Amino acid sequence: MDVSLSVWLLTIVGLCALIAVDFFIGGRKPHEVSLKEAGIWTTVWIALAILFGLGVFLFGGGQASGEFFAGFITEKSLSVDNLFVFVLIMAKFAVPSIYQQRVLMVGVLIALVLRAAFIAAGAAMVSTFSWVFFIFGAFLVWTAWKLVQEARGGEEEEEFEENRLLKAVERRFPSTDTYHGTKLFIVRGGKRLMTPMLIVMLAIGTTDVLFALDSIPAIFGLTQDPYIVFTANAFALMGLRQLYFLIGGLLKKLVHLSYGLSVILGFIGVKLVLHALHEAGVHVPEISIPVSLGVICAVLVVTTVTSLMASRRQALAEGTPKEPADS
Repeated sequence: MDVSLSVWLLTIVGLCALIAVDFFIGGRKPHEVSLKEAGIWTTVWIALAILFGLGVFLFGGGQASGEFFAGFITEKSLSVDNLFVFVLIMAKFAVPSIYQQRVLMVGVLIALVLRAAFIAAGAAMVSTFSWVFFIFGAFLVWTAWKLVQEARGGEEEEEFEENRLLKAVERRFPSTDTYHGTKLFIVRGGKRLMTPMLIVMLAIGTTDVLFALDSIPAIFGLTQDPYIVFTANAFALMGLRQLYFLIGGLLKKLVHLSYGLSVILGFIGVKLVLHALHEAGVHVPEISIPVSLGVICAVLVVTTVTSLMASRRQALAEGTPKEPADS
């Protein structure tokens, strides 16, 4: 898809305008987000992504549109996995419920900026070195296997571990022990102190970089167009805040999510390897975008259905009263 600089600028300005509208309407005043509010905004962001995909179809054709939707669905499904870690971060820093939506909004913006840098680097590598597809493909297959191993490893409660950047910030800058509204810094005794609000925002944003290590290669397995890669990531991330509140209570019920994501990552990894072999002159079949889109959607539907069925069976089993022992 041939995208001019002016289209890039218009797209970025448009995304910034949408983020501003989201902030001034739903995120400016700290409050507890209801399921109704989260549901409405989640629907709005998905509808905007669909409209954008239709616009790509009108101006870029069916191939580009299919790549956008495949990338958006993949990034959205991988973003759901991020929510598990976000829950752990909120719990570790004891973020009051009325401030969680502000934390997520700023954290997601930090993540979007960092991902843009990853996308630029990935696009430069892909355009210069075709053999990088072998590395991306092998990495995704390895990540898929690792996800399966972790899913089979048990149900132990995980704890959030701060990354090196976050630890360095906490060591270098003095901070308070309590929240002061949405303030990031306060002045106490003539000394400028960082609040936990800033720390948790950095935790959300920088932790997402770890997820970008598999999500960025995954979307490059579906399209090598930097414009589509960026916009698919942007739309997937921008609705993440509302999705957190909408399905927060359902996260524990998605017991098969890791298996589904491992299948998707493994599938895209194989697709990347086949593409790399094709670029190297080896005559191998390539997986088309319609097939990729169908496989991704089918895996997500099956994973969701089986997860809810398994959770329901477990709930019924735990709720069944034990039979009294014979006297």
